[in-house]
Amino acid sequence: MQIKLPLDLLWLMTSGSIHKLLGLDIGERRIGVALADSTLRIATPLTTLIVDGTELVRLQTLLLEHGITDLVVGLPRNMAGQETAQSKRIKEFASYRLQAFGLPIIFQDESATSVMAEERLKDRKKPFHKATIDAEAATIILQDYIEGGV
Repeated sequence: MQIKLPLDLLWLMTSGSIHKLLGLDIGERRIGVALADSTLRIATPLTTLIVDGTELVRLQTLLLEHGITDLVVGLPRNMAGQETAQSKRIKEFASYRLQAFGLPIIFQDESATSVMAEERLKDRKKPFHKATIDAEAATIILQDYIEGGV
């Protein structure tokens, strides 16, 4: 039986270093990106990368600029909580592309995060674009992970 420790306890058990987390909402056209660390514990939208063949270079730049130690990747599931064809595509992307960065990759359920992100943005009563939704969805994914949500 594996014991799952709350994220707070995991951070306390580390060598005292600050964990810098990058949350990713990976789509076919865009990758929403969010940032958090183990001291503030609040995820914030960072940017959205357009998937145009240069996204991995730009992602690597972000990893280096922010000293990222862990990647939290949104994993889609259907309404029954089962993985989908899109889940498989995300896992393959992580295995073949993200693993090259040499950082831990943590998958976090991303069910309905895009819908929640759009609702949050509408509530702010300011104009927004699809790219803004993706960054906000990455923020929700990352905050859910920080709070130990499943």
